Amino acid sequence: MLLREAIGSGLRRARTARRRTLRDISRGARVSLGYLSEVERGRKEPSSELLAAICEALGITVADLLTSVVREMSTDPAAHDRTADEVLVPIGQRHAELRLAGRPGAGAAVPASSGGPVASAA
Repeated sequence: MLLREAIGSGLRRARTARRRTLRDISRGARVSLGYLSEVERGRKEPSSELLAAICEALGITVADLLTSVVREMSTDPAAHDRTADEVLVPIGQRHAELRLAGRPGAGAAVPASSGGPVASAA
């Protein structure tokens, strides 16, 4: 689970527990209803200022929200099912060259100490 997804679900839980509407919270936080909906669905990651405004509109503290997010993420079974072969290993110097280590067809992993592929002098 991504952090933005956990934050979004925490905000939604807090809002629905208080029986408040998206429109009500969006007005109180001075953010568009569509954007707040995207945040709750984990599609947008709010800035710290926006997160504070949403929490204030909900009547909760950012610390309370983040505490619930930590609990949710630490009990997420998917977070504990990851294996060592799912670790991202950089290959070369470009972000676009990241591959999943240990995956069939992912290409050979370059040892971290080698500094990446070296062109042969032919």
